[in-house]
Amino acid sequence: IIFNGTNVLGMTVKELQGFRGNRISMIFQDPMTSLNPVFTIGNQLMEAIIAHRNVDKKTAREESYKLLEMVGIPEIKRRFNSYPHEFSGGMRQRVMIAMAIANSPDVLIADEPTTALDVTIQAQILELMEELKEKTKSSIIIITHDLGVVAKYADRVMVMYAGKPVEFSEVDNIFYKPCHPYTLGLMKSIARLDEEKKGQLKPIEGAPPSLIDLPKGCTFRVRCEYAVSKCQESYPPLSEIEKGHQAACFRAEEFLSGSLLRKTRNE
Repeated sequence: IIFNGTNVLGMTVKELQGFRGNRISMIFQDPMTSLNPVFTIGNQLMEAIIAHRNVDKKTAREESYKLLEMVGIPEIKRRFNSYPHEFSGGMRQRVMIAMAIANSPDVLIADEPTTALDVTIQAQILELMEELKEKTKSSIIIITHDLGVVAKYADRVMVMYAGKPVEFSEVDNIFYKPCHPYTLGLMKSIARLDEEKKGQLKPIEGAPPSLIDLPKGCTFRVRCEYAVSKCQESYPPLSEIEKGHQAACFRAEEFLSGSLLRKTRNE
């Protein structure tokens, strides 16, 4: 794992302590279990600040007030002394975001940040993250299964299957020029508002393989209607098929040209 020319996996324990939450920070998908139930929100925010900055408690408290205000928490001085169970799910997620941006990280990783939130609150949290990205100039990596979130907020997308990247490109290419059969299957299985209704949605047949017993060759081949004999023999490398567009499929160029899909329709 290379970050700004440095191998993160080669760091010492002390170096990692200064790195996590400082250069790269994370928003976890379940704020209720991620926040400590026996400490106030204020104490947990102050701890995140003091751990990485040489400041006293008074300064950390003032910084915490600013962070809570930035993420839209009302009555910040009263809420500062509240416990996690006294907040709603959406408010807890706002607190998690405040903790994540406390030290102005270069990269913010959001792991399913809208899980278990209703649709209205989901939109508020995502809009908040978008605003903070512009204010703090941080990059955000969103881990999600929600393709609607991907379409609206992502610039570049990496599609993963069975723990490996299978396609990487700008968001428009992923939605309109998918070049891996798994990506294509995802697009066929969702309702699209930007296309005419074309019959029923088509789910991807089968189930993902066990990560402790992966099949030989391409891990998607047993579910793939485009698989050929070569797919059983070796795993296709993630290769560039056009500028800024990579796919791990032996038939990616056929997908890109459209010839494979035309042939399938004719058959």
